[in-house]
Amino acid sequence: MSRRLDIELTSARDDGMWTWRAAGAKVPKGVVESTLLPGESKVGDVLKIEADFDIDGITVLSVVPQRDKSQKATFLQLIDDKPFTGVTEKLAKKAKSDRPQRDKRGPRTDRPDRSENSDRKPRSERPPRQREPRNSENKATAPVVQIPERPAAKRLKPNRKHRSAVLQSLPTEQRSVAERALSGGIRAVREAIKTQNAQLKAEGKSEIKADGLISMAQDILPKLRVAEWLDKAEAAKRDLAVLDLRDLRAVVVGADDPMVVRDETTRELAGELKVALKQRQETEMTQWLDDIKLALSASRVLRAIKLSGEPPKAGVLFPVDLGQQLAKAAADSLSNEASSDRWIAVLEALAFSPIRTAVKPLGAPQATTDALRATVKRLAPLVPQIAALFAIEVSPGAQTPRPLRTPRPKRDFKRKPKTAKVPDTSADVTN
Repeated sequence: MSRRLDIELTSARDDGMWTWRAAGAKVPKGVVESTLLPGESKVGDVLKIEADFDIDGITVLSVVPQRDKSQKATFLQLIDDKPFTGVTEKLAKKAKSDRPQRDKRGPRTDRPDRSENSDRKPRSERPPRQREPRNSENKATAPVVQIPERPAAKRLKPNRKHRSAVLQSLPTEQRSVAERALSGGIRAVREAIKTQNAQLKAEGKSEIKADGLISMAQDILPKLRVAEWLDKAEAAKRDLAVLDLRDLRAVVVGADDPMVVRDETTRELAGELKVALKQRQETEMTQWLDDIKLALSASRVLRAIKLSGEPPKAGVLFPVDLGQQLAKAAADSLSNEASSDRWIAVLEALAFSPIRTAVKPLGAPQATTDALRATVKRLAPLVPQIAALFAIEVSPGAQTPRPLRTPRPKRDFKRKPKTAKVPDTSADVTN
């Protein structure tokens, strides 16, 4: 959707384009064709434009003509020397006798006949009128490509029904050992016993025997592992249609745990989740490729590049034909006439895309900012062919950068009054 914006012309380029920025501010900024500007335009002029704002940047559609404020809103110009004679007009009021009369108990006589013999159908039976959308030039508008918005995946949030049931069935003195074994395995139990024996020895007390506690942990751990997997599997099955593929894949992989495989109660549920994972991966893969194709057809190059770097399954091979189309579109968007902000946005997405080495722009942009050079230097290990355009060398063994993350907004939390800390006795494995 377009909107209006006041801009200030900053410079005229040799290619017939003018650079601009928002009036009285540094951003937003961009370029506009000289054919859209008035003939007497100069640097510093403030104009009102009609522009489209999208993810690919700001496109100027037209310059809105402004009224000359030095002249009055109304101006009468006489074309001859005859004296001006004012003309007044007074409309006669309509008499009541001229209005159509009808009896309160009878039909109106001033309307067309709508009786049963009339060919005119009632309004409820008429088909809806079809109107063709038209633009300002009275021509049919081209169909707009609609890119579907996929719902955000839901993360796995298991409850602890099965785990709590197993812990409740154990004696009180064994629960702390079971929880430590579940969180860190038998090794964590050994470390806890070693730490506690060292403390008892320093206090001059007798040490505890580790064999009995370790044997007890080995007997309880398989039941706890199965209970924990069942909690995750039931939560995954409940949200199977919208669950994040990473969480679903982790639950399916967890079913191969030797302790879980030996239990008969998990086999049927594990089989259902494996089939569901296969179907979800195929569906997500088809939707992923369709979204990239739609973005390319709608000239949403930046969105297509970002989508290509977010496959539903790690290690999947990107189609060769689609990769060539996307690489060509990315190279065209990185032209020497594009702004530095446009280069930065495309490079941040391209560096983590499977086509990053296939994109070779013809040259660096005409106006290179410090922010653009810093971005190219950071992403140079992933796009060395683009770094060479800016005379930036990639040192051997350079660390691969990570994608930038959007900073989270700060929240103001009210500080709670400090209270005395209660000593944690759960670490004592002898409780």
